[in-house]
Amino acid sequence: MLSDPNREIHKLYNVLKPKKMFGKEVIGTVRSTFIIDKEGVLIKEFRNVKAKGHGEEVLEYIKSM
Repeated sequence: MLSDPNREIHKLYNVLKPKKMFGKEVIGTVRSTFIIDKEGVLIKEFRNVKAKGHGEEVLEYIKSM
């Protein structure tokens, strides 16, 4: 989990995208998960995910490493 009120990390990971909300276009966060190793290297990204079942998918990936 990450709190990023200034959207600096959002921009680095390119997760701010146009979305429709109540018929209007807004800029919002695309739900994403990033797995980063101990050295800070990005090793896997899951983009535009749905909450249902995603936790299990991430856990299975980590177990397979």
